[in-house]
Amino acid sequence: MATPLEPIPPTPPTSPHLRADALAGLSVAGLLIPEAVAYAAIAGLPPQAGIVGLLAGLAVYGLVGSSRFAIVSATSSSAAVLMAATQSLAAPDFMTHAMLAAGLVLIAGVFFLVAAVGKLGATVSSLIAQPVLRGFTIGLSATIVLKQMFAAFVPGSAAGDFVDLLPELWLRRADWHWPSMVLTFASLAWLALMRRLPRVPAALVLIAVTVALSTTGVLGRWGIDAVGRIDVHFATPSVPPFLRDQWLRLAELGFALALILYAESIGSIRTLALRQGDHPNPNRDLLALGLANLTSGLLQGSPVGAGYSASSANVAAGAQSKAAGWVACAAVALAVAALLPQLAHTPQAVLAAIVMHAVGRTLGMQGLVPYFRWKRDRLVAVAAVLAVLWLGVLDGLLAGVAVSLLMLLRGLATPRLSWLGQLNRGHDYVDAALHPEATVPPGLLIARPEVPLFFGNVGAVSVAIRQALARAQAPGGSPVRCVILSLEESPDLDGSAVEALIELAGHMRRRGVRLVLARAKDEVRDLLRRVASPDLPANAYSAWSVDEAVQQVQAAPHPAEGES
Repeated sequence: MATPLEPIPPTPPTSPHLRADALAGLSVAGLLIPEAVAYAAIAGLPPQAGIVGLLAGLAVYGLVGSSRFAIVSATSSSAAVLMAATQSLAAPDFMTHAMLAAGLVLIAGVFFLVAAVGKLGATVSSLIAQPVLRGFTIGLSATIVLKQMFAAFVPGSAAGDFVDLLPELWLRRADWHWPSMVLTFASLAWLALMRRLPRVPAALVLIAVTVALSTTGVLGRWGIDAVGRIDVHFATPSVPPFLRDQWLRLAELGFALALILYAESIGSIRTLALRQGDHPNPNRDLLALGLANLTSGLLQGSPVGAGYSASSANVAAGAQSKAAGWVACAAVALAVAALLPQLAHTPQAVLAAIVMHAVGRTLGMQGLVPYFRWKRDRLVAVAAVLAVLWLGVLDGLLAGVAVSLLMLLRGLATPRLSWLGQLNRGHDYVDAALHPEATVPPGLLIARPEVPLFFGNVGAVSVAIRQALARAQAPGGSPVRCVILSLEESPDLDGSAVEALIELAGHMRRRGVRLVLARAKDEVRDLLRRVASPDLPANAYSAWSVDEAVQQVQAAPHPAEGES
């Protein structure tokens, strides 16, 4: 035990955690620098844009973000979407392309901030269904790998989408540069081998060795091209001087960029949080991503997000806290200040191999296997893959969002209606189609919509109830005195739903049948009180359970005997 005069020793766990974070940060920095340069090339931007975006992402997310493992940097998907977006705007020259890219990154940042203010963290990512997102990721990964093969194997640039590039790569096989191909596959073999040692900065070691070979002229004698000069200077923060109509056009494409950035980021953050038992704050992450992209856009950097490859590499390297991200940021800044001339000698084939290795983890079809095993959303997932390969990155993404929204609307608009019966004469009411032993109290029909009522499905639900009532009232049917509609799945009602329920209640009243709403939420009760429809009086929605509604109906006189 230390005496009052002795210095208090440091807490034992602190030092190992700091060492682990320092090693993880250095290891991740060795991966982030070449990825940032390569992703900038995918986006059609100079290498410095990737470095600027990397520094902005690491610093801003380190200050604001909620995940202790997420690494916010340039990502392959956002780079591909940015390139597709700027190409769709037909930029006539490189300077205009750079300005358009900066504007798109700024717009994406604004969308993030608006979503953060609106507390939409749990909603934004839901715009893309998980099968669609996985299919999009596979198609995007295939496109990026193919473009990187062009960059490593064939002199000159490659333009077009997957369906254009795949046959072109084969047709130009006479132009393949075999030394670059050998270096690419050797680099991939090294990176795959070093997966077993995640704490070793495999990409950094690979770059150091190949840069040394390049500077001594060994690779140059084989005609293997280097990345070239990298000049990183922080431009004065500025907003591109676009006109209002141009900003509106950018906003359309910026939404797609923000959507894929957030879907990718929140997927990475949630996956790592579940594995580590953390509880990230989606709205805080929206704010962090918005500020990071605003900072990057103002400095003419690339779009940034929490990519899965970098974030998972951070965890695999032993990171324990956000300090690993700060160490990575400091290491990148030091490399920018002291090692840029050496990085210029990095072979293009090595950069291509690093990118292919990073995105190759998502290229396999294993992510789609569960949908085939479950027999759910198989065609949707495959269609998302084909959409990216056939339509291109941007149009494939927009098609995926459209399919996701159609899936949502189809699920909500399908009038799934259960008809309930009493189980063993108790207080429980269950779906009579699934429980043949359940009995329906005489004179009643009890319906339960399995989705929230809204304008897209309330008409179909109303028609289904009317048809069931008509069948019951047909000659030979059982007379019905009341229809009970359970609203347990409807937390609120829109105007169309309210009007449809009032019309349904009036239709039944004219036929001597009551409509009773059971299990109405407080918001629905308050709304119906404001509506004050004579066809839906207060006692028509006062029952808190189906059993209570049945008891009220059985205790009340028949409408023909005393009610209108």
